Amino acid sequence: MTIQQAIWQTRREYLGTCRPELPVSFFNPATLTDTAQEFRTGFPGLVSYAVKANPDANVLRCLVAAGVNAFDVASPVEIDLVRSVAPLATLHYHNPVRSVNEVKHAVRNGVRSYSVDRPAELEKLLAHIPEGSEISVRLKLDLAGAAYDFGAKFGAEPDMCVSLLRRVQECGHQTSMTFHPGTQCTDPQTWAVYIAQCALIEKQSGCKLYRLNVGGGFPSHRGHEKPTLTPIFYTIKQAVLQYFPNNAPDLVCEPGRAMVADAFSLAICVKALSDNIIFANDGLYGGLSEFRDTIGQVERYQAIQHQKSSNSKELQNYTVFGPTCDSLDQLPAPLCLPIDIAEGDYILFENMGAYTHAIATQFNGYGNTKYVTITNY
Repeated sequence: MTIQQAIWQTRREYLGTCRPELPVSFFNPATLTDTAQEFRTGFPGLVSYAVKANPDANVLRCLVAAGVNAFDVASPVEIDLVRSVAPLATLHYHNPVRSVNEVKHAVRNGVRSYSVDRPAELEKLLAHIPEGSEISVRLKLDLAGAAYDFGAKFGAEPDMCVSLLRRVQECGHQTSMTFHPGTQCTDPQTWAVYIAQCALIEKQSGCKLYRLNVGGGFPSHRGHEKPTLTPIFYTIKQAVLQYFPNNAPDLVCEPGRAMVADAFSLAICVKALSDNIIFANDGLYGGLSEFRDTIGQVERYQAIQHQKSSNSKELQNYTVFGPTCDSLDQLPAPLCLPIDIAEGDYILFENMGAYTHAIATQFNGYGNTKYVTITNY
């Protein structure tokens, strides 16, 4: 992923002038900077960006310039990427399952903060990391409120958390806890319930928590109504005051989607039409790959038309297929677009900075995207 220099002011200007045939991902650094400041001023603790959401080096540079100096990494590749951009940044290796070689790579690169959710993985860490490292035990609870959670893959039950914390303390490491409320979590009380349980686990284990990482899961603006982060930040702060009344742990969060999603938009081109069917130059195997998951489609989109055949404002629903030869390459829901949309016009999706291209494929030779920096919308 390589983002061009900022030579275009608006997306409409670029599309109208260049008429690109490839999908175009527009990056607005000002939006990313604003979001970073919202987290840094609103969240009552350390803000650590989850690199997996968008690992582009230009994104990392923009965040560093905005004052973000901690990053959640999930692999040696992400460790090396952050080190190449910000050699002195703090790294949290919070993928709780790692090979021995991955652990050794992290140690060589100065990582001193890890997460764990099972005894075997803890013993693997203990054999290789320096004494005094931070080990955050990852808690999972069966809670609603998110688009989907990670409990089936990651996290330990409360009783296991107690045992893991005691083992961490016994071996001379810093005892911390972490959790993830689930993707696109809109209910602030989800964080409060997790925080209350972490306080109970601290008491039961007899291990003072050095830090409490409240994860990511903060919602981004995918629907028509923009979610607000302030109530979540406030609830987290109040819950810590309530459940840790004496000597509360320092707080950490690791936003990914909510940090970077709105800094990017994606324009796809209409390749062909047939009645109420559109064939586009990108789809589920490319930049729209997340649409097939339970998180669903972005509701914020518009048509960019260049040669309207009429002045009609009438709209209709279109079934949209991507460019591959797979019939599964179809958006899960129709798009409501102008009835006179034509071949060569564009559909512009907002909130496309998170995971959009990190999980895209090159199936059928498609998946190439042009990256353009803009200064305005």
